[in-house]
Amino acid sequence: MRDPYTVLGVTRSASEKDIKSAYRKLAKTYHPDQNPEDPSAHEKFAEATHAYDLLNNPEKKGQFDRGEIDNDGNPKFAGFNPGSAARGRTAASGFSAEDILKEFMSGFGGTPRGGARPGAGGAQWDPFSGAAAQPGGGRVKGEDVVVTAAVSLEDAHNAASVPVRMPSGKVLSVRLPEKVEEGQQIRLKSQGSPSPLGGEAGDALVTVKFQKSRQFRRDGADLRTDVPVALYEAVLGTKIRVPTLSGSVELNLPPGVDTAKALRLKGKGLHGDGDLYVNLKVVLPPGGDPDLEALMRFMRESKPYKVRD
Repeated sequence: MRDPYTVLGVTRSASEKDIKSAYRKLAKTYHPDQNPEDPSAHEKFAEATHAYDLLNNPEKKGQFDRGEIDNDGNPKFAGFNPGSAARGRTAASGFSAEDILKEFMSGFGGTPRGGARPGAGGAQWDPFSGAAAQPGGGRVKGEDVVVTAAVSLEDAHNAASVPVRMPSGKVLSVRLPEKVEEGQQIRLKSQGSPSPLGGEAGDALVTVKFQKSRQFRRDGADLRTDVPVALYEAVLGTKIRVPTLSGSVELNLPPGVDTAKALRLKGKGLHGDGDLYVNLKVVLPPGGDPDLEALMRFMRESKPYKVRD
């Protein structure tokens, strides 16, 4: 650890009141409950707590000032009594780091060490171990990891389970929530990075990204799809199978259907919140057909009609 005076930002002539005041400011600034996603703040908090423990104990402060113990409170030379440098939780002044934390921890949702309120969320910091005590007595959690899951519209619509590869290479089967949206994050508890201090692993945050569909075009909750039909089907009418996100359905085409207008299937869009619009694409026979060509020449000459302005 660095020089405790430097850590607290006080001079060697600082009074007990000045030392206590300096620690209070640092503890409030870097407390883990105020900085849950900042590991550097956790380290600064632990460092400030250790520095205060050393300087707030008159015996240890004197030993440090005389050069008998180092910044970590360990003896510097043989013959020194290690027991005198043991970290005491209660200084002679009566103000331990724990006492100071208890003064303002209620605003953070808990108290240090064994005084955490039942049901209080978040990590509770143990200033004498230098680690965050999780509910249940664990240490500081590992880092969360963020991954992206490419999800098909069909899987999103049906709340299916999809494979997701973690940075470690591990593949997890993740069940999508009902009516999942693009950009939504799914939290997988304890599937992140392991804790460096033996606590529980961090979480994995899976960001959903919709894959581009070869079958459907998305417009919000509405979908559009193209369905090919033969010329005689468009003229005479027929029944065709139309794909949807939950399986194909049968659609009746009336004789002489207007292929310039999309057919609407209500409630067949994404999550059932939108509609499905079917665009009919008339496909002519491959390679041409003499009889069809003769019929078309007859229509052009005898029964022309406008399809463009």
